[in-house]
Amino acid sequence: MAFWDTIVEFFQESGIAGFFADGGWKNLIMIVLALILLFLAIKKDFEPYLLLPISFGMLLINLPYAGKELFVTIKDEAGNITGYSGLIGYLYYGVKFGIYPCLIFLCIGATTDFGPLISNKKTMLLGAAAQLGIFITFIGAILLNFTPQEASAIGIIGGADGPTAILVTTNLAPHLLSSISIAAYSYMALVPVIQPPIIKLLTTKKERLIRMDSNVKPVSKRERIMFPIIVSIVVILIVPSCAPLIGCLMLGNLVKESGVVPNITHTLSNGLLYTVTILLGLCVGSTATAENFLTIQTIEIFALGIFAFATATAGGVLGGKLMCLATHGKVNPMIGAAGVSAVPMAARVVHKLGQEEDPENFLLMHAMGPNVAGVIGSAVAAGVLLLLFK
Repeated sequence: MAFWDTIVEFFQESGIAGFFADGGWKNLIMIVLALILLFLAIKKDFEPYLLLPISFGMLLINLPYAGKELFVTIKDEAGNITGYSGLIGYLYYGVKFGIYPCLIFLCIGATTDFGPLISNKKTMLLGAAAQLGIFITFIGAILLNFTPQEASAIGIIGGADGPTAILVTTNLAPHLLSSISIAAYSYMALVPVIQPPIIKLLTTKKERLIRMDSNVKPVSKRERIMFPIIVSIVVILIVPSCAPLIGCLMLGNLVKESGVVPNITHTLSNGLLYTVTILLGLCVGSTATAENFLTIQTIEIFALGIFAFATATAGGVLGGKLMCLATHGKVNPMIGAAGVSAVPMAARVVHKLGQEEDPENFLLMHAMGPNVAGVIGSAVAAGVLLLLFK
């Protein structure tokens, strides 16, 4: 009898029994969703570097009772969160304090070539125009009765920048972290699907056929070194709250362009980037519990997320059309769509569309200008939202 009692007790403590407890079916739904995301990351190559650890963290945390070993939220008597424990709980402090997103920006800076932007500085305006989606979506979220903090976190999805979305959400609406991060990275992976119809809708065939000057102005090493220094000073003086993101991004780029520390550049662009990425993804995925994720709000966030991407693309294209008009047809308005921060995917989409119209039309380098400008633009937009609502 004692042996049988031991078997029963073991079963009751196992994760299998958790599926039969109250709400166990929700865990099962989340596990299925995690497996679908794993399939998309592995089989369909949808942002695998982050979607794979996010979905695996989502899988782990929704295995019944596994959370007690991996991620425990410590609360005081009033119900306020005072800390975290467990393996992922300790790692989560890097998300809570904004360490991982800023480290990723440091690494991204070491891999980014701002040359196309420096050689054609007016494309900075297209990177700014594409941030329109952030603020229009912010207004839409307010109208749907989200708080200003929640609306800010949802709107930043339109920046097409995962680390920025995570940083803003962690600071302003941490309870929405899983929904917003998964929406942001899912839609980033779908940029080649989302953008082409919008670009074609807003441009004429004549505009898409415009060839831009192939003689790109050469950029000196001095200009490349001065760029991150000047951007840091000017942007951070105007929007101090974006200092963590812009500062790390520009430091990484300065390390690369200075050429005096090649080993650090190699570490940032390889080992550190991938290490921090997997830690960030695992922690974010582990916040996707059934309680947090299976809500009406999640559906609204995903709907607003696709709206944010669409309006960001539209804002960039419309900015491109204005620039085309101002330059008397010297700018192909499609490059404005690359103003979102999905580097280099958005630029490749523009280049591909250009070649579909004219196989000898090469827009990639021209599109990279607004594309890298979008990285700066999304960080500045995040700083503005943090400044207003934190």
